[in-house]
Amino acid sequence: MSKLTSAIKVLVVDDQPLIVEELCEFLESSGYRCVPCESSKQAIERFCEDLEIGLVLCDLHMPDYDGIQLVQELQRLSGKHRAFEAIMLTGRADKQDVIKALRAGIADYYQKPIDLDELLAGLQRQEVALQERQKNLQLGHLNQKLQYLSESIDDLYQDLDKVRRKSPSAQSSAEEGVKEDDRAQIPAIFDALSPRQLDVARLVGKGQTNYQIACELGITENTVKLYVSQVLRLTHMHNRTQLALALSPSNSGLHQRVTAH
Repeated sequence: MSKLTSAIKVLVVDDQPLIVEELCEFLESSGYRCVPCESSKQAIERFCEDLEIGLVLCDLHMPDYDGIQLVQELQRLSGKHRAFEAIMLTGRADKQDVIKALRAGIADYYQKPIDLDELLAGLQRQEVALQERQKNLQLGHLNQKLQYLSESIDDLYQDLDKVRRKSPSAQSSAEEGVKEDDRAQIPAIFDALSPRQLDVARLVGKGQTNYQIACELGITENTVKLYVSQVLRLTHMHNRTQLALALSPSNSGLHQRVTAH
């Protein structure tokens, strides 16, 4: 890794100021920006203030919170919206302490006196792991936004459907009667679907592929997949075949079972 290229800051925590100074000096000469701390309390404050901190280098044995308790508190503060990786430093290679640290989510540990080159290599590995975790977090947030967008689109279609039904230029009463007859044949469990979800469900019931449904409704295949997933979730069905059978007029017995689900 070339110098002065890392966008991630390192929180360096040890109750011995000389160790903090030495570690920071070395890491900064290797391309990292460091946030020095001489207590767990100070480390928590700095972590909350600076969102660029993504790597935590902490001593195990400290007053107040020890290194494990510190990392656990930082994990609590981070929740599901922030990722970081932690490395523990210890003056005593106690096996139980190491096991406890690893179980707490600390990624690696080094025994004092520390081989700085080994520590740097370990820190670089954890930076790569952190970047992957941050990428997964961002993908999760994007998927959540996509879900919200889909639900908003459903709401818009429902509002549009209500306006059309009230409009004088709506379909003739005969056509409305046919629609009511069609809905009367649909199990009650489908009442929870929006008009657009119900359109997709009907076309799945007719055996159409995602591509065919997309062409008929004027939407993308990915949007169709999203609607099918929502329909299956809302109707508590496992697959398209079960959905198609539930909507088939020849399966009135199945209708009753689905309705009673």
